[in-house]
Amino acid sequence: MGAGALAICQSKTAVRLKEDMKRMVAVPLHAQSSPTYTKLFGVSLQDLHRQGLTKNGVPAIVGSIVEYLTAHGLTQEGLFRVNGNVKVVEQLRWKFESGVPVELGRDGDVCAAASLLKLFLRELPESVITSTLQPRFLQLFQDERNDAEESNLRALIEELPDTHYCLLKYLCQFLSKVAKHHVQNRMNVHNLATVFGPNCFHFGI
Repeated sequence: MGAGALAICQSKTAVRLKEDMKRMVAVPLHAQSSPTYTKLFGVSLQDLHRQGLTKNGVPAIVGSIVEYLTAHGLTQEGLFRVNGNVKVVEQLRWKFESGVPVELGRDGDVCAAASLLKLFLRELPESVITSTLQPRFLQLFQDERNDAEESNLRALIEELPDTHYCLLKYLCQFLSKVAKHHVQNRMNVHNLATVFGPNCFHFGI
């Protein structure tokens, strides 16, 4: 993720999109009163882990979405850049949090699933790259590249809380697969950094 991509993370457009999505996909209060309702969005990674809602350190909902996108979305042009239908995204969120069985291929589509993943990351109360480490990440990317950069980055990532480290590693492994299909999906490393920067850093929010 280069300095140019990081600058884009701070754009007013990204902030406005975040607020619009949060407003449009808010879960109705009556749904939250259901005995089967389990809040998944806007919950810390640590709390999700304590509630048994993770698998191998990764939120189960993220695993479900990524598995679906890996099977059906890697070659879709504009993956993560083309937003899903807002009502479909809202329904998927409601079903996941209400304990209703979800089949992403039947209940949604690739664009909706991709939007749901971004929404989950944006609503984390503490971003994947925690606020305490963000200045050091920024400084590392702003410095000139040198032989020690990779080892410094690795050491910095290892300072993340376990739940954040596991999620970041999982996302990076998935996004590497997406980037390998950039000829078809038009999502190279730079484009992915532009999309996921705001979701993983929460800049200016």
